[in-house]
Amino acid sequence: MLDRRRLEVYIVTSAAFGSGVLGSGRDHRDVAAAAIAGGATAVQLRAPELSDDELRVVAAQIADACHRSSVMFIVNDRVEVAITSGADGVHVGQDDDPISVRRRLGPDRVLGVSVATLTHVNQAEMAGADYLGVTIWATPTKPDAVPRGLDAFREIAMSTSIPVVGIGGIFASNGTLVLEAGGAGLAVISAVAAAADPVAATRELAGVVQRFRSREEVPS
Repeated sequence: MLDRRRLEVYIVTSAAFGSGVLGSGRDHRDVAAAAIAGGATAVQLRAPELSDDELRVVAAQIADACHRSSVMFIVNDRVEVAITSGADGVHVGQDDDPISVRRRLGPDRVLGVSVATLTHVNQAEMAGADYLGVTIWATPTKPDAVPRGLDAFREIAMSTSIPVVGIGGIFASNGTLVLEAGGAGLAVISAVAAAADPVAATRELAGVVQRFRSREEVPS
């Protein structure tokens, strides 16, 4: 069973902020390195713009960096790249059949599944998903993802024993709301990838989680 603590500060890479007038000049490796330095517990490589061969090279480099720092490394969507690059697992959406993905992935790697309904949750459970992801608020980095809102996120989190992370529009300023709604962790893209100081932004998110967990441990 996946340790929920590995999902607490979950940074998703993006090249959307890497170039242009408002770009940071960072690539996926830069975002991953900043996340690791800032205390991330998980890094997901999300690079739909790269071919499989290009992605495999980047994934292997990030996998090595993550493993040297005991950070879980996940590849978005492409199962074979996840396996051949040495990633800890893969995250897929509803366009993929989680049962088929689990069969290809094997029992020892982590399977994350994006869900939006309780039916999706049941399907992910049957597939042996290790964690679930739910889009809470709208985000320009994933315009096709339908935001479910905090109430729906809470309903999903409370309906399953599988840990659930929130994603979409999450920053340090609203992260506590996600944790209070039953989130195992905070998954972010632009909050770190587009930040002026991505290391500091990751540390700020880690601080939000740490303060919330400390509050939980205080006897009532």
